[in-house]
Order: sequence, then structure tokens, then C-alpha cells
Amino acid sequence: MSRVLGSAPAPLLRRILLQGKYEALTMLRNGEQLILAIVLPLLALVGLTVTPLLDGLGGSRVDVAVPGILALCAMSTAFTGQGISTGFDRRYGVLRFLSTTPLGRAGLIAGKILAVLAVLVLQVLVVGVVAFALGWQPTAAGWLPALVLLVLGAAAFTALGLLVAGTVRPEATLAITNLLWILLGALGGIVLPAERLPGPARDIVHFLPSGALGEALRDAFLAGTFNGGATLILLLWTAIAGAAAIRWFKWN
Repeated sequence: MSRVLGSAPAPLLRRILLQGKYEALTMLRNGEQLILAIVLPLLALVGLTVTPLLDGLGGSRVDVAVPGILALCAMSTAFTGQGISTGFDRRYGVLRFLSTTPLGRAGLIAGKILAVLAVLVLQVLVVGVVAFALGWQPTAAGWLPALVLLVLGAAAFTALGLLVAGTVRPEATLAITNLLWILLGALGGIVLPAERLPGPARDIVHFLPSGALGEALRDAFLAGTFNGGATLILLLWTAIAGAAAIRWFKWN
């Protein structure tokens, strides 16, 4: 009998790694997303360090600012960047095409999550270098809980980004994600602690993923403590947004 020669698909893990690499490079090569992921967080870090907005919050300006900036990085990449990218991939039929390849839908989503984590690592490195140059002195015991919280925050924001990208038109995704980035960045407790926000915002930010992540990272880096309440909020947002995305995501 003659053998039928054919090329078998690569192992699933390799497919996911290659997709994650492609997604990460695409995000970093996009000028708008690079500004959101790196430039604006760095500008916010310098601005908060040279102004008195964070004075009197239990640490130096840069010590209080950096956790919020890292949380902003997670939101920029996982929510705004991934949401916009996925929305336009859906518009141009990329999602529908890739979902029918050996990569599959699960592999495609896994690749997107991997890309978010890869870009987030780069963001932490860049922000960390600049922050140390500005005099950042984080509590050593806070690094482990902070890294866990960053991953959890990225998961929550990725789920939210995919929910938006999979349920509304790409143009609406662009508007919604950018608008929420501005609102949550300014009034969502992610950069400015709740103590610095006006009354109505101060009462609700603890229940937002932005406020929970910002508060938990400040507790980790300033005091070396693990904020269980904020972690529970992030887990709930991840579960609810993830379930909603699975239920209502439209691939075309």
C-alpha cells in the first residue's frame, strides 16, 4: 500500500505559542496601542511623581504612583488594546477564519491571553526601570502577591475586552474601550486612590476591576500585604465577564 503523504498540524501548544507571538508583535507594532501600553503610562508616572496629587498617602509620590501605573498598563493592554484588536479582527473575518483552522477557537483565545501576558511583562520591565530611576522603593514581600494580582487583573480586563469586542461593532468597540480607559484611568481608582476621588466615585470604585486592582497593588507594594477583598472582586469580574463573553461572543 502506498502511504498518503501529508503535513500534520503542529502540536496545540506550539500553535498557541506561535499565535501568541504573532498577537504580541502585532500589538507592539501598532503605534496607537504602543502609546496606550507604554507612552501614556510613563507620562502618567512622571506626572504623578512631580506633582503633589499623591502626597500624604503613606509613601513617597513614586511609591504610591507605581502600583496604579502598573494596573493602568494591565488595563491598557488587556482591555483597550486587546478589545480593539479583536473587534477589527472580527470585522475583517480573521476570527472566523482562524477559528476553523487547527488552532481552533480555544487556541485562538489562549494565544490572545498569552500575548497580553507577554506585553504585560514588557510593560512591567519598562515601568520598573523608569520607576527605580525615579526612586521607587517597593516592599520586597509585595512582589509575589503583586505579580499574581497583575495576572488576575489582566484576566479580568481581557474577559471584558473580549466581551465588548465580540458583541458590538468594531467602531463602537473602539469608542467604548477608549472612553472607558479614560474614565477608569481618571476616576476608577486605578491611578488615583479612592481617597483622592470625589464623593460619588469614592463609594463605588472598590467594586470596579480598576479600583480593585489599583488598591490591591498599592497594598502589596506599599505594605507587603495581600488584599483578599479586592482579589475576590477581580475573580468575580473575571468569571462574570468570561461567562458573558462565552455566551454572547459573535465570531462574525
